[in-house]
Amino acid sequence: MSAGTAAAVRGVLFDLDGTLIDSAPDLAGAANRLRADHGLEPLPLEMLRPMVGSGARGMVGVAFGVVPGEAQFEPLRDAFLAHYDAMLLETTSAFAGVDEMLSALDAAGIPWGIVTNKATRFTSKIVAGLKLDERAAVVVCGDTTPHAKPHPEPLLHAARAMAVAPEAVVYVGDDLRDAQAARAAGMAMLVATWGYLGLGEPAHSWGAHALLDAPGQLLDWLGVPSV
Repeated sequence: MSAGTAAAVRGVLFDLDGTLIDSAPDLAGAANRLRADHGLEPLPLEMLRPMVGSGARGMVGVAFGVVPGEAQFEPLRDAFLAHYDAMLLETTSAFAGVDEMLSALDAAGIPWGIVTNKATRFTSKIVAGLKLDERAAVVVCGDTTPHAKPHPEPLLHAARAMAVAPEAVVYVGDDLRDAQAARAAGMAMLVATWGYLGLGEPAHSWGAHALLDAPGQLLDWLGVPSV
């Protein structure tokens, strides 16, 4: 699907962290509170931000150099998540331009939803706190289906909930796993380059249909007027 055939799109799905919302300061804050628990100095946000898309695994990996499978990982992960649960919405907010973008989709009658790997216990509080739950046609979390991204099932589940065929859905995300999941689900994929992007392969190599530098560019790609 190209911009020339974007008129075929009947639904839009978004990743959450790094695409719709900037949760990096709160996630980094939780990592630094955990470092303080262990007598360590805080790390700068710039060091932690790229790994936000990897969730607790990424935060613990950067903050402590520990990876899944190591004995320290699970206790550190659980302690990190406890800190994060206590500060989910201290500074987290929608990226600039997101509200206007979503309003334009609403005005155009295009349903949109959220597909994230974040667990329901966190996602539900955040989307409610930011009032996204009142607007989204569907919210799929990392534990909604038996699989998480890059498996296609969360995206396919969301498409079924919106009653839109996968080939008529575009997925917008900021992580390689988003591109992999969209491809496997048969959906078009657009990269939100204002997001976190990770530290792996550069976004231009993900095989996306387009790279967006600002939320409003999705409207341009779809041919939807702003409001």
